[in-house]
Amino acid sequence: MKIQFKIYSALFTILFFGISYSQEKNPIEGRWDMVISQSGEELPSWLEISHSGYNTLIGRFVYAFGSARPISEVKLKDGRFNFSIPRQWEPEGQDMVFEGGMVGNRLEGTMVYTDGKTHSWVATRAPKLPHSENITWGEPISLFNGKDLTGWHATGDNQWIVENGILTSPKSGANLLSDAAFDNFKLHIEFRYPKGSNSGIYLRGRYEVQILDNFGEEPSSVLFGGVYGFLTPNEMAAKKAGEWQTYDITLIGSRVTIVANGKKIISDQIIPGITGGAINSREGEPGPFLIQGDHGPIAFRNITVTPAKK
Repeated sequence: MKIQFKIYSALFTILFFGISYSQEKNPIEGRWDMVISQSGEELPSWLEISHSGYNTLIGRFVYAFGSARPISEVKLKDGRFNFSIPRQWEPEGQDMVFEGGMVGNRLEGTMVYTDGKTHSWVATRAPKLPHSENITWGEPISLFNGKDLTGWHATGDNQWIVENGILTSPKSGANLLSDAAFDNFKLHIEFRYPKGSNSGIYLRGRYEVQILDNFGEEPSSVLFGGVYGFLTPNEMAAKKAGEWQTYDITLIGSRVTIVANGKKIISDQIIPGITGGAINSREGEPGPFLIQGDHGPIAFRNITVTPAKK
């Protein structure tokens, strides 16, 4: 009887997992670059839908601001799907509710925001960004001349100033965008912040590496050195507030390596998608650097990028 039981058990396992893994992938699964049309603006967002177990779909979502947040279940009905997201930094109100479906090779649908208003959205499949170990690097380019804002422009009323060779945002205000756009690159940047302040550097304008006063804390994807909401450093490398600090960042395709204050804290990790605050969700295109100036005082110097040769 024991032998018979083992045989039946083995057959059940083979049949169950054979059925489980032979299920066709639902076409809505994958990573999607979204644009939400809301209040006259085109808001970049991101969606990931994936399997969990035999017949359950789950996911992750990034809104125009805030970090990536989990989707507990993506529900399917009559060829459509829907899911809800508890509010994070959105105004008081209800959960956000998304509904959509495949239209050709993209997703289209609606979002009911926390205020109860309905907005439309579209999403295209996120591109697979090529990675190569055989990069030929060009000549280093200084993005900050130490004198003025040449090569940069503010996204609103400008509060950025240059004094004694230092680029400074003395108070919360506009973000700063580089005029030049880049694909694959190595970036060296030096920064200093006062106690409790908060900033970030966006790679290609889409992926934020967090700059935050976190000396002595445990590492997190939303703290110093993290790719906001996605990648957690292997250690907290932040110095005390008021000290000059450095990031050396290499981005090839969607794979990033970050060295903070001489310590490799993220090594050749894939960034899944855009982070909150991205300038757009067009991941297949080159993009500028964005320096966050809307969260608190911050100072920079010696901003140097080494682009990959075409």
